[in-house]
Amino acid sequence: MINIWETCIWGSLLLQIRNIYLCCFFQLSTNFSFLFVRFSKIHAFEKPNDENALRLMNACATSMLEKFPDIVFAYGVSDEYSFVFREETEFYQRRESKILSLCVSYFTSLYGMKWKDFFPNKDLREPPYFDGRVVCYPNMKTIHDYLAWRQVDCHINNHYNTCFWMLVKSGKTEKEAQQTLKGTFSKDKNELLSQQFQVNYEDEPAMFRKGSSVYRDKVETKVKTDDYGNPIKRIRLAITVSNLDIIGPEFWEKHQYILQEDTSM
Repeated sequence: MINIWETCIWGSLLLQIRNIYLCCFFQLSTNFSFLFVRFSKIHAFEKPNDENALRLMNACATSMLEKFPDIVFAYGVSDEYSFVFREETEFYQRRESKILSLCVSYFTSLYGMKWKDFFPNKDLREPPYFDGRVVCYPNMKTIHDYLAWRQVDCHINNHYNTCFWMLVKSGKTEKEAQQTLKGTFSKDKNELLSQQFQVNYEDEPAMFRKGSSVYRDKVETKVKTDDYGNPIKRIRLAITVSNLDIIGPEFWEKHQYILQEDTSM
């Protein structure tokens, strides 16, 4: 029988502990959600997207894949990151409390350590802290659907926020901006950006519109030179950050090895 379970840690105060039972199909996703509004105000993050803050999150996610080989894919948007563990992982004997506490604490430590790499002229005014949850999904299709939903959500939120902050920066109050956008569809938002601000939404950075994916990509690497001076190359896996579409099948068809299952999902 397949077991699907979930647990949450809130402000590092409450932790529900449950054993991880072996199931016939296993995949794991860990989410970090920053208590973001207060933190972003204190540190004066740019609205609607602070590029340095996003790149800091990406750097932390990259270090997670470097530290934990069982993490095969990560997807991040705004203040959140999702991590997928390989199907056959035995990471901490698949105990959810151990996985959750270790991953959340390590990611939080990375955020503080890497802060100055991205904000050299800005002090970290209060310690970062994250909450998280662990979910065991029943199959690869569910994982793919989850990641696709996260990217759709990224687009919807960023589209709205781009319009909202354009309106606020043009002189409207936040309440007026909300009222202007109430009931609008994607087409309406595109027209607003184009007609009022001469902005083509599709020209906005892909990191803002699509979020960031972190995974081990196959790259051709020079390993040595032969006796005639010709480079000898091999395919190696290198951790990569991309801002590609993960909703459609193209990405997964090209990177079938990531989730180690065919793209019939």
